[in-house]
Amino acid sequence: MGVPYVPVVGLVGTDLLKRRDDMVVAVDPFDGKTKSVVAKALRPDVAVFHAQSADRQGNVSCGYEAEVVILAEASKHVIVTAERIVDRISEKDAKGAFIPGIHVDALVHAPFGAHPAGCAGIYAPDKVHMREYVTASKSDESFEAYLRKYVHEVRDHQHYIEQFVPLEWREPARAVGT
Repeated sequence: MGVPYVPVVGLVGTDLLKRRDDMVVAVDPFDGKTKSVVAKALRPDVAVFHAQSADRQGNVSCGYEAEVVILAEASKHVIVTAERIVDRISEKDAKGAFIPGIHVDALVHAPFGAHPAGCAGIYAPDKVHMREYVTASKSDESFEAYLRKYVHEVRDHQHYIEQFVPLEWREPARAVGT
């Protein structure tokens, strides 16, 4: 929105402010007595989204309702990974949130790009993998082993899919032109 701060309803009296230096309690300048939390506006350098589909002009159908449009508008750069790249998506065709291409700097075709999380309407979270992640995150050593296996030793996205995405989730290969 281009403003330096924004009021946030419902946080006065919580202990969240003890751990946050980007929020303060302020008095409403209109009535002089009502208190509300004022949060410093964020301007992320980069926002990354995974979506169900996008078109070659960068228009994105997220498939879920969320604040992704606000985050895309606020960010200096936006990268979208998408399950499918289609010919054209309009706002009326979009399922869930629609990010107009004017906000998108880069678009990457990345089937199963949300794995091990799910992608709404396409595949569910990989619960076995998610449990492995949670277990691995309990110590630096086990998390480093997890990163080595799933990040550092993976050559590229296709290699990740072949090794770690359940076979039953993958679509069968199709011949060109069919």
